[in-house]
Amino acid sequence: MNIYTNPNKSEWAALTVRATQNNDKIAAIVSGILQRVKENGDKALRELAMEIDGVALTDLEVTEEEKKQAAGLVSQQVKDALDRAYANIRAFHEAQMPKPVEVETMPGVKCCQRPVPIQKIGLYVPGGNAPLFSTVLMLAIPAAVAGCPDVILCTPTDKQGKVAPAVVYAATLCGVKHIYKAGGAQAIAAMAYGTETISKRDKIFGPGNRFVTMAKQSVSVSEVSIDMPAGPSEVMVMADSSAKPEFIASDLLSQCEHGADSQAILVCNSVEIAEKVQGCIDEQMKTLSRTKALESSLGNSRAIVLDTKEAMIEFANAYGSEHLIIAMENPWDVAGKITAAGSVFIGNWSCESAGDYASGTNHTLPTSGWAHSYSGVNIDSFIRKITYQELSREGLGSLADTIITMADAEGLDAHANAVKVRIK
Repeated sequence: MNIYTNPNKSEWAALTVRATQNNDKIAAIVSGILQRVKENGDKALRELAMEIDGVALTDLEVTEEEKKQAAGLVSQQVKDALDRAYANIRAFHEAQMPKPVEVETMPGVKCCQRPVPIQKIGLYVPGGNAPLFSTVLMLAIPAAVAGCPDVILCTPTDKQGKVAPAVVYAATLCGVKHIYKAGGAQAIAAMAYGTETISKRDKIFGPGNRFVTMAKQSVSVSEVSIDMPAGPSEVMVMADSSAKPEFIASDLLSQCEHGADSQAILVCNSVEIAEKVQGCIDEQMKTLSRTKALESSLGNSRAIVLDTKEAMIEFANAYGSEHLIIAMENPWDVAGKITAAGSVFIGNWSCESAGDYASGTNHTLPTSGWAHSYSGVNIDSFIRKITYQELSREGLGSLADTIITMADAEGLDAHANAVKVRIK
């Protein structure tokens, strides 16, 4: 991890760049996959499962018998952990439910706003070497709390055509009735266009690799809404002398193990802290298993040393991290000045892993600087807000001159006429 000491502001743009790769080849592959699924539906899903993953699929949907078998393969310890995480995540998201708004803006003019759940939700949960059953909770729980009536889940299988038991169990725990054996860009295509088995969705949620991300962005142009733009995972730790270097190292490494293109940034106020953290990273890596991903990710990572708290805050806001850990004196004061972050972790004991699994906040967060304009997944992600208005004759009469004047000034005489015919 390279250390940069008091870089000039002219260098900040380069220091906030994420690890990027050429996506032209991926875009071409994804485009072909999307077209195949759009034209050939289930047949394309089965062919692609064989071509890409070497899996011969018969049933595309996880059967009730498979769900029972999966439940028996999940240890009681994991079930208990899921139960506790479920309770915390649900409690936090239930507290987010918006209340209807009803205002009489003037006598005889009533305006309302009511939350309405999105009807058809599609969830994507990555599989591969680390099936992310925690993501099931993060997406399916708020969908249930919001009242979305039709929720499905797509996820890849192993070589035997089986979905990870913990993913199946978590989905069942959250009330997801339909789980489909589809991964990668083809799963996104199925939920965007619909196939004989998988019905078209109104909105798609969930993380994934670059193929999944590219597919989501492609279908969002004209077919379906998506949760947010997404990219490789990232974490920033802000630290001063009150921070514990071994804690910082563990948080940086926990994010780096997501993949080779993940990124970890340390922003601190002394070279001594940066060097101590690097030493702890070297020690902790000896005990960790995903060394290939860790080494690649650390190559994309860096430590920024800035003399003042104000400069540290300014750099953190310029970066706009997915996860931001504030391990500093008076951390809430610092947090109050943060304007761009997906989720903020306050103090030495608030490890990023807590938010990833069980504290209650959502771990589906904006990356690649999108925290400057996007929120992480929350209840609002699963609802629409519809406005209503009701005017009495007297209410319209009171507003008539205002409406007619504005319509005439815009040259829209039919708008003005819609009022005039009512108040004659």
